[in-house]
Amino acid sequence: ATEGKEDASAAENNPSRVPPGKPGERSSVFYSAGQFFFEYLVVVSLKEMSDGHYEPKIAYQFPKRENLLKGQKEEEERLLQAIPLFCFPDGNNWAPVTDFTSETFSFVLTNVDGSRKIGYCRRLLPSGRGVRLPEVFCIISCLGCFGLFSKILDEVEKRRQISMAVIYPFMQGLRESPFPAPGKTVTIKSFIPESGTELIELTRPVDAHLEHVEFQALLQRLSPHLILNIFASAVLERRLIFLAEELSVLSQCIHAVAALLYPFTWAHTYIPVVPECLLDTVCCPTPFMVGIQMRHLKQVLDQPMEEALIVDLCEGKTIRAVGDEEEILPTKLQNEMLTSLSRHNNNNNVHTSEQVNTLVSETFMQFFVRLIGHYASYIKWSKNSSGTFQERAFCKAITSKTNRKFVKKFVKTNMFSLFIEEAEKSRIPQEG
Repeated sequence: ATEGKEDASAAENNPSRVPPGKPGERSSVFYSAGQFFFEYLVVVSLKEMSDGHYEPKIAYQFPKRENLLKGQKEEEERLLQAIPLFCFPDGNNWAPVTDFTSETFSFVLTNVDGSRKIGYCRRLLPSGRGVRLPEVFCIISCLGCFGLFSKILDEVEKRRQISMAVIYPFMQGLRESPFPAPGKTVTIKSFIPESGTELIELTRPVDAHLEHVEFQALLQRLSPHLILNIFASAVLERRLIFLAEELSVLSQCIHAVAALLYPFTWAHTYIPVVPECLLDTVCCPTPFMVGIQMRHLKQVLDQPMEEALIVDLCEGKTIRAVGDEEEILPTKLQNEMLTSLSRHNNNNNVHTSEQVNTLVSETFMQFFVRLIGHYASYIKWSKNSSGTFQERAFCKAITSKTNRKFVKKFVKTNMFSLFIEEAEKSRIPQEG
């Protein structure tokens, strides 16, 4: 999760650091149907230490460790050491409580090979009397589908209120079911004492690239104008820091910002919620997109960091900016996008979250189609079917001066290079 840290030896000495992915590796979330829904369900609880403070520790994990192959074990060791930190990123200042509103959030861990795993978390207070500490149920999966996992966590929470023992048969049933194809449903049978056998239906959205995102989260908090400034910074792979107190707000908004880049993939450091002990991530000279709890704002601003765009998600404003955000995108296209986003933001238009997702995604995809939609015509194919992208001719073909100026910068980004590399490998154009 701390991609972009150059110092691999630090990662070895500090087990809480997951070794960085190599820059430039494609680290997208897999969406293939038929694979396992999840790798683990981990329960993280707070254990009191001798000095009185609490530390997150794994209290339970399903399936059990002994079923792993040796090579898997080392990778899993590292993964499992990082999980507690991300389930309780807000430090050790906990005290037992009688009342706690459960919250859902997620984090992303990057493996050595650049692939990513997602941790879907539900933090809740176990049922009981008197004061007690919250615990986190965390599902680790390589599948990005927030709506679906949120529903699974609802079921886990419902069962937790009865007893831990009722959770495992449900998770076992889920583990034995194949992940459905887009638009399809999988039905899981689950027995609950007192209420008998239940059938739980889990449906995957039709549009796979939008299933891990909630654009409404952004539109409710930020003006279309600010969203475009954020998009402009992300497209040029700059440093972005988002602040909010709630973990759910941070993770929802950051996933939404990364999804605005579709069909491109953010290939740099990406930490939706930065644990307190990793706050120095903001000193990285390389691009990053991170979420930080508002309580750490002073600490963050005191760090010796390079230029970055810092956004307050609670107030919907910029705390710090580079200053040229308004001028990055071509004016004409920027105005069209503003009009389009303001339309969705109108309160008279009541849209379902799926409709909002589609409308917002189309606005940003249209932007890429207009500017670089002609890329496929500038890949020259050799006899052995390998392609070479003709960058100069591609840029020259853009008639508008302002559009060309932007595209010349954009073709130098990592995300464009990765996209073109994929395109050069296969003569069959990517769908859509």
